Order: sequence, then C-alpha cells, then structure tokens
Amino acid sequence: MNRRLTGTIASYHYAPTKGNKKNLLQSGIKEEQIVVTGNTVIDALHMVIEDDYHFPVPLLNQLDFYNRKIILLTAHRRENLGAPMQNIFHALRRVVEDHPEAELVFPVHLNPAVKDVAYEILGKTSRVHLIPPLDYAPFANLMERSYMVLTDSGGIQEEAPALGKPVLVLRTETERPEAVEAGTVKMAGVEQERIYELTSQLLLDQDEYNKMARAVNPYGDGLAAGRIVDALCRC
Repeated sequence: MNRRLTGTIASYHYAPTKGNKKNLLQSGIKEEQIVVTGNTVIDALHMVIEDDYHFPVPLLNQLDFYNRKIILLTAHRRENLGAPMQNIFHALRRVVEDHPEAELVFPVHLNPAVKDVAYEILGKTSRVHLIPPLDYAPFANLMERSYMVLTDSGGIQEEAPALGKPVLVLRTETERPEAVEAGTVKMAGVEQERIYELTSQLLLDQDEYNKMARAVNPYGDGLAAGRIVDALCRC
C-alpha cells in the first residue's frame, strides 16, 4: 500500500530495471517521468567492500578463500521451514562430504525452527561452519570472498551477481525474474537432489560457473545514484 501511494504522488520514478519501467508504464506512469538507473543497493554494496577487510568473527579470518571453494548459505524464509529446510541442509551436507575442495559457511538465523535444524543436520559435519548472523558490512565482504551463494533471500539475488558470484535460489519462485533471465541466478528449489546437483555442477564445471559469474547483472553497475543526481539536475 505504501509503495503504491508513494508511486501515485511521485513526480519522478527511478527504476532499477527495464522490467520495473515496464511495470510503471502499465500502472499509468508517463514515460517521461521514468529513468532506468540500476538499483542503489548495488552502489551501497560496493561502498562497503574492502580488500583488507577484517571480519568480527575470528573464524572467517582463518578461512582460505583463495584455495578453497567457500559456499555461502542463507536460509530463513517462513515457507521453507520444516521439510524444505531439512532438504536444503541434507543436500549441502552431501555436497561438502562429496567435494573435499568445498567448505560451507552459514550465518544461522536465530529462529529456533532454523537454528535447531541446522545444528542437528550440519552441526557435526567437517568443513561446515555455523556462525552467528552478520551485520551488513561483514556479510557483504564474506559474499565478495565466497565462491558461490545459495539463498532464499531476495536482496542477495541482486547483490551477489554484482560481485560476480553465481546464485542458486532455494525457493520455487522469485520476485527477481530479471536475474533468472540474465543468467546470474538459477532456481534450485527446495528438493534435495536438485540442490545437490546444481551445487555440484558449479563446483565441478568451470564453464558453467563462468557463464553465471560473468553474466551482466540486470540490477545495475553501482552507479545508480549518479544517474539519479544527473536526472534531477536536468529537471
């Protein structure tokens, strides 16, 4: 409701993607009121990435991000609680057990329905690191250093591709269809075998990995704020 109210009274609309612009046009917004700029979230992401970043969690400073394939996992969505969450954790335990080059880092959500299941299934697995939730800057830098990302989050589907990281979406649907179309993310769903197969493919098939890592992020290049300023100055 708030989004639609704001859209109705706004004079200018700075759309992250061409798909967003299309939606605005279909909502009755005039084309001259719309500028496609990319998403400012990508600007913010690049602002916090540091080459010599020191993590507040000591374990992360000890990981070999250069010689190991670090898989970053986030999982918390309510619709994934129960059997889907168990499938996700079982699949990734198999991945780590079957691929000695891989390690899994999971900032565990505090919801007991996530935390208890995570520790039950993954807690005793070698090369699986269950850590507390991270603030934005440490998480962004962890994402930048990881090999790939598995997530049921929305924003990460925009952010990780901006860092050249393939994303497997642990859901059956996504609000970011542009990412799927661009090839920066794949829908892995919540079935154990598909999650295992797609993750293993990215670990073993360098061509498939490069195809996703090098795909153009439809959510922008980190220069959205400048485009918005330029557009405002022309008003």
